[in-house]
Amino acid sequence: MFLAKKLIGGILDVVSNIDPNQFVPDPPPPRRPLAYAEQNESDEERQFRKVFQQLAGDDMEVSPTELRDILNRIISKRGDLKTDGFSVESCRGMVAVMDSDSTGKLGFHEFKFLWNNIKKWQAIYKSHDTDCSGVISSHELPAAFNAAGFPLNDQLFQLLVRRYSDEQGNMDFDNFIGCLVRLDSMCRAFKTLDKDNNGCIKVNIQEWLLLTIYS
Repeated sequence: MFLAKKLIGGILDVVSNIDPNQFVPDPPPPRRPLAYAEQNESDEERQFRKVFQQLAGDDMEVSPTELRDILNRIISKRGDLKTDGFSVESCRGMVAVMDSDSTGKLGFHEFKFLWNNIKKWQAIYKSHDTDCSGVISSHELPAAFNAAGFPLNDQLFQLLVRRYSDEQGNMDFDNFIGCLVRLDSMCRAFKTLDKDNNGCIKVNIQEWLLLTIYS
């Protein structure tokens, strides 16, 4: 029990350790009627929707398996990003934290929101891979997390390295993305519950389970 409390305390401590000016989450994808969305889209959004329709198929939603196939198809063309490929399990986690209506799949706006984050984090990954090794080493990671808006304390940084890096402390692309998706989701949920913005929240066991079980 003591260890569990210490671990949870360490995880929650990251949020109070983040400068609110550095972590300003984008608004979640809006839930808009399709007719309204199509009438008010920019040319770029219309083009993206056409691509999404081709990727998602008739149901216009992307499942974890479909997300895995999409991401792996794209990164297979990038020789400068080292990765073992996105697994169904990691894509299941990404779908879970972006799935605002709990359908188990990503609709257009949810997918676009995730896609924009992946593009942003890919640029950070590339710019902080200073030795062009294709992975981010443990000494490169703090600056990369900071650039993404997560200036982590040492305790949580070490936990993330153990969870997402290999034995040498190197983090490849798919683990970097999976880690940031999870961090972003947890910080977003925390800030939603932190009504007075004082860096503290109070939750009971049921609220904690609802917050973390599908993520």
